[in-house]
Amino acid sequence: MSTTPIAPVRLTAGPLTLRPWTPEDAAVLAELYEDAAMRRWASAPVHDEPSAARWVAEQRRGWEAGERLAFAVEEREASDARPAGHVVLKRSATTAVSAEVGYWTAAHARGRGVAPRALTAVADWAFATFAHEGLACLELLHQVDNTASCRVAEKCGFTLSGLLPATPPAFPLDGHRHMRRAPRAT
Repeated sequence: MSTTPIAPVRLTAGPLTLRPWTPEDAAVLAELYEDAAMRRWASAPVHDEPSAARWVAEQRRGWEAGERLAFAVEEREASDARPAGHVVLKRSATTAVSAEVGYWTAAHARGRGVAPRALTAVADWAFATFAHEGLACLELLHQVDNTASCRVAEKCGFTLSGLLPATPPAFPLDGHRHMRRAPRAT
């Protein structure tokens, strides 16, 4: 798989806009990570504004390397201008056949369908954009006790394909692997 730079893009999914993270997002990102659920489920080392700024810079480097294509998710019509979530496509330099997706939803936006719409938009975009490189499968991984992630995966066409053993300390519990195959060309 080519890991050449990818020009950052903006996507839309119903009332959502997905855009690359910017340095101006650091302060609000730090606020979003004050939520206990965010700290539990999201793996980013964000605990204050400087660590949030480092995380945002890492996302920008991901676009430059073509390996980590991260989107801030915004609700266009929301009175709250904070990002409602995050979706990422992680591409490997060693394989063009599969990639991994991940996401989180901010506390103020949970329960409104943000994650399924945003994840579907990124999955559809990834299959269309990287079909010429042979992208055939997307994987979504999460801990077994994250039942909300199972529901989102199912809504987005990702089927449960296996169990992953725990790898403490980062992943103290077993995990689920969900997969979504590329649509067949007609």
